[in-house]
Amino acid sequence: MIAADRPVQRPRNARMLVVDAGGRIRHAFRSRFIDLLRPGDLLVANDAATLPASLHGVHLRSGDSIEVRLAGRPSVALDDVQTFSALVFGTGDFRTRTEDRPLPPSLETGDRVEFGSVGKLTATIEGFFDHPRLVALRFGGSAGDVWSGLARHGRPIQYAHMPAALELGDVWTPIAAMPVAFEAPSATFAVDWRLIGALRARGIGFQTITLAAGLSSTGDSELDKRLPLDEPYRIPENTAHAIRLCRTRGGRVVAAGTTVVRALEHSASVHGHVRAGDGLATQRVGPARQLRIVDAILSGTHEPGVSHFELLRAFADDDTLAAATAELEAFGYRTHEFGDSVFIEQIANRNLTRSDAALETTVPALTSLLM
Repeated sequence: MIAADRPVQRPRNARMLVVDAGGRIRHAFRSRFIDLLRPGDLLVANDAATLPASLHGVHLRSGDSIEVRLAGRPSVALDDVQTFSALVFGTGDFRTRTEDRPLPPSLETGDRVEFGSVGKLTATIEGFFDHPRLVALRFGGSAGDVWSGLARHGRPIQYAHMPAALELGDVWTPIAAMPVAFEAPSATFAVDWRLIGALRARGIGFQTITLAAGLSSTGDSELDKRLPLDEPYRIPENTAHAIRLCRTRGGRVVAAGTTVVRALEHSASVHGHVRAGDGLATQRVGPARQLRIVDAILSGTHEPGVSHFELLRAFADDDTLAAATAELEAFGYRTHEFGDSVFIEQIANRNLTRSDAALETTVPALTSLLM
C-alpha cells in the first residue's frame, strides 16, 4: 500500500475494496459506497471533531523542549478538560518518524510543563501509566482557560507520511460536532451531507455517535500493543432507537469506522443492547469477539498488526483478510487517514480463535489517574 500524503478528504478517484459476507472480494470506487447499502439499513458515523491535541512547550524543571500529544480523557463532557492521558516526546516535530523521535526529558510526578509565551497554558504531570512516555496530565485554570490554550497553542497530531503541516480544517469531517477526538475519525471523511440526503432518499437510515478517537501510533512497539486506549463515547437516544428499529426490521447496522464499532459493541456488551448515554470503551474488539450489533464496516485500509486491523478480524477470517491485503498491495491502494477504503461485511462462519479474556486488556488503571 502507498501512504496518502495529501490532505484531500474525498478525492474523486478514491477506491474501495469490497469484501462481502461470502468472503468474495471486488474493487469499486468509494463514490459508489451507497450502492452497497439496502433500504432498511442504518449507517452510523462518528461525528467527533478533532482537537488540536499536539502541544509544544517547555519542561520547566529542566528547561528542555517537550511535545505533548493528548491521548485520552475520562469523558466527552465539554467541561471535563482538565485531566488527560498524554504521550510525551523530546525535541522535534512530525517531520521525524514517530518511532525515531527522542525521549522526553526525565519526568517526575509534580513536574510542570508550559506551552506558549502569550496566553500561556500550563500543565502538571500527575502520574505515569507503567511507561515513562505515557503520563497523566492536569491542566491549570478553568475549562475555558484550557479550551483557549488548546486553540491558541495546539496543532493537529500528524505523522511523517504527511509532509506539510495539517490545519485543523483538514482533520474535521463534514459532520464534525463536539471537539473530543485526538485524531480524526477518518472513515467519516467519506460521509458528507450529499451522501446523507441520498441515503434518506433510498430509505437508508443515518445516525451518529460521538467517540473520542485516540492515537493510531505511539512510535513505541510496547505502547502500540496497548492501543486502542480507553475511549469515552456518547450514544444519542435517536441512535439507540434507530438501531433497535433497524434490527427489528431485519436491516443491517453499518459502521463508518472502527470507532463506531467500538462504541456500539461496548454498549451492547455492558447493557445487552445499545443504550443511549455516555460510556467508556475499554474493550478490544478483535478475532475472538462475536459482534452483537454491527453487520458491516466502512474503514480505511490498515496494515496487519495495527489495532485497527485487529478490529477488522472481528468481521472476517484471517485467510480472507490476507487475500484482501494482497489485493490492496497489488493494486496500490492508499493508506492512512486520507487514503482509500475497505467495506467488509461480517462473515457468518468466521472462526473464533482466542478467548475474549485475552483481548480485554487495556492500559492498567487508565482512568484512575484521571479522575
